[in-house]
Amino acid sequence: MKAYAGKLLSKAIDTIEGAELLLNHGKTDLAAGRAYYAMFYVNEFDLKLNQHSQVIAAYGKNFSKTKALDPKYHRWLRDGFDKRISGDYGVDTGIGEILVADMINHAREFLEAAQNYLT
Repeated sequence: MKAYAGKLLSKAIDTIEGAELLLNHGKTDLAAGRAYYAMFYVNEFDLKLNQHSQVIAAYGKNFSKTKALDPKYHRWLRDGFDKRISGDYGVDTGIGEILVADMINHAREFLEAAQNYLT
């Protein structure tokens, strides 16, 4: 595994743990943002892009369409981005604990798939 990819995957692990802490303290909007960023870091492992739209599009092109990784991760990434925007900038977002727990589980699964892909 390349050093850069390894660092991003480590950052994703830390970010998932942060999302769990926030969720456990009832900070669902913030936890949703952290869960999204965990997926963003996982997704960026081989792309070296940093704009959200570029990373999401490149993942779709390079991994989802080719089925190198399950296309569901692309959907989760796009949905996570929408939730992150809502949580960061909205009020009365309706982002609940169950939704965020699902996002965190998605981030963990995405991380595991990326780790398997890279090894």
